[in-house]
Amino acid sequence: MSRLLVPADQLPTALSPFDAVDAAYPDALAEVDQALGVGLPVLVSCDKGLTPFLYRCLRNRLKARGLSAVYLDGRPREGDPPVGMLSLMLAHLRDAVRGSVRRQVIVLPHLDLLLSSATGGLSGEAREVVALLYENPTIVWLGFADLSLALPEVARDLFPVHVQVVGTPRHRLAHLVLQREARKLHPEGHLPVYQLYKAVSGLHAVALRRLLGALDGEDFPADPTPAWTWLRSRTLTGDVSLPDVDLHAHIGGYGAVKKQLQEEILDLLAAHSAATDPTTIAHIEALVPKGMIFWGPPGTGKTLFAKAMATALGAAFIIVSGPELKSKWVGESEANLRRVFVRARQSAPCVVVFDELDSFATTRGAEATSGAQHSMVNQLLTELDGFRSDELVFVIGTTNLVESLDPALLRPGRFEFHLAIPYPNADDRRAILSVHDRRLGLQMTSAALERAVRRSGVPLEDGRAWSGDHLEALCRAIGRSRLRAGRHDPTTPDDVQAALDRHTERPHLTPSERRTVAIHEAGHAVLAMLSPHLPPVDRISIEGDLPGALGFVRYAEPTRRHVQTRAELEAALVVLYGGQEAERMLLGDVSAGAVGDLARAEAIARSCVTELGFLDDLPVRRWTDVDDPRIEAAITKRLEDARQQAISTLHTHRDAVLQLTELLLERGAIDRTALAPLLPTPEAPHA
Repeated sequence: MSRLLVPADQLPTALSPFDAVDAAYPDALAEVDQALGVGLPVLVSCDKGLTPFLYRCLRNRLKARGLSAVYLDGRPREGDPPVGMLSLMLAHLRDAVRGSVRRQVIVLPHLDLLLSSATGGLSGEAREVVALLYENPTIVWLGFADLSLALPEVARDLFPVHVQVVGTPRHRLAHLVLQREARKLHPEGHLPVYQLYKAVSGLHAVALRRLLGALDGEDFPADPTPAWTWLRSRTLTGDVSLPDVDLHAHIGGYGAVKKQLQEEILDLLAAHSAATDPTTIAHIEALVPKGMIFWGPPGTGKTLFAKAMATALGAAFIIVSGPELKSKWVGESEANLRRVFVRARQSAPCVVVFDELDSFATTRGAEATSGAQHSMVNQLLTELDGFRSDELVFVIGTTNLVESLDPALLRPGRFEFHLAIPYPNADDRRAILSVHDRRLGLQMTSAALERAVRRSGVPLEDGRAWSGDHLEALCRAIGRSRLRAGRHDPTTPDDVQAALDRHTERPHLTPSERRTVAIHEAGHAVLAMLSPHLPPVDRISIEGDLPGALGFVRYAEPTRRHVQTRAELEAALVVLYGGQEAERMLLGDVSAGAVGDLARAEAIARSCVTELGFLDDLPVRRWTDVDDPRIEAAITKRLEDARQQAISTLHTHRDAVLQLTELLLERGAIDRTALAPLLPTPEAPHA
């Protein structure tokens, strides 16, 4: 019964937990029964709560084969001393091994507990258990281990047959739902198998029966959504959550990123949900990548995109910090990874996010990696390779350093889908700010929004671009300021500026120092505004509102981000000399404020000559490893040419420098709108 909609009259009317296990796992039970029947030890990995039910179903099969089974679960027997369960299990195990002279099956429902150790190695008791497992060849072992616990390799080697029971197979669901339960999930009482699988696929058969038995509500509901919501919410445990992040409503901008995620993942899974043919569904499942890498700079919303994906799929969400998985105990880091995947499978459909994946999944063999990290990478590869095609668990690794990840993780079949999430451009920032504006009730005017967009288009004091996190922090700062002032009117550009400047420690300048800084910045600004090769000047300030600088000239965001021409670099050289040469022209002296300008100018000139091939009299090649006097001469000439051009242009536009200086002294800071009437526009627009 693998159809998408099973008629109500084909569903059972009553079902015990043992009947449910028999109905859910016939293939696994048959495999274990057949192996034990021919004398092969079997290890079953399953949830602890499922173990006694699986054994009960297997016991009946073993009886039919004429095999007896001894179940060593640590229950006290007559004459046993008053000791703990594990001690009793070990004592009973000794008796069974050393007293058995005929072939029988000994069942160890807690084999993992007998062999576990807090330090990662084998305890004295565990070493005795291993020895007992190998001591008597007439015994056929049936061991059970929890999915999240690993057995020592020496113990695993004893079991040639390993059967894993995870969740409930989709094609068996119709055997596990009663007619009265289906009446609460469908207007006509039929069972939508694939819809139910999406809600409860991670539950084993016994847990599923308990959950369905508690399902309440009206029969044949016109809208069964509440029943489905209740079912899904009861499958979540611990740190597993159901996110509510809409890809389009809650994430501003990033149109290209959203399109890629929508077309390559979400649309595919939507087609999977809408399909009515099992063959089509199986075909789509074979195409959907289960592993994904979301990479980009910090604060750009990688985790937010993962939450939006989980929301679109109706999936649970688990976020795991890479460093938190690491442990000083041998084997514990891998065990932590196993537990994450067990939780994910039990909560399926589920999206698991490994934040800072590069913290433990770097290239094996690299100098900085450890043996523990190698083991964690191996364990992650094992988990990724162990997914069934219909298993609704998706793994996302987020990283700032995708190039450092182990290549084995990035090959097809593992983390094969890569989504780059860069710093936001102007349109993205406008959309992100608008989202936070609505969420926080800031009532930004269009001018205030544009001020925030422009100001966030230039690098921060540490040289990094603004991220979505920075934009959210700016909006929260505006919101706090409005709350303190009891404001309910719209947010203005001045409010934006105040939020940007609020925590800046400003220097106290004397009138003479203030004039020097104003002349210096006016020299830079005039040369920049006259150049057709540079972006427009967005803001000039002598207020000390940029940490580490008495003043600054800030450009608008360039229309091109990835290509820089020779003309642009040479124009930048000229502008860098503008501050010092303006001081020389109007003050007859120069300050030490040009030290950073001169360093940047030399770096640009050296790069132009030695690396970029911007040479007139020398062969075009890279000269980085050559100690040649001609190279130093070429660098010096390029710098001096830029300085002379700066001097000539400043003298030609001396009045403009003076006018801008006085305006800066009066206002302290000038934005683009106030700069427009001061100078003629460049001869050609910036490309």
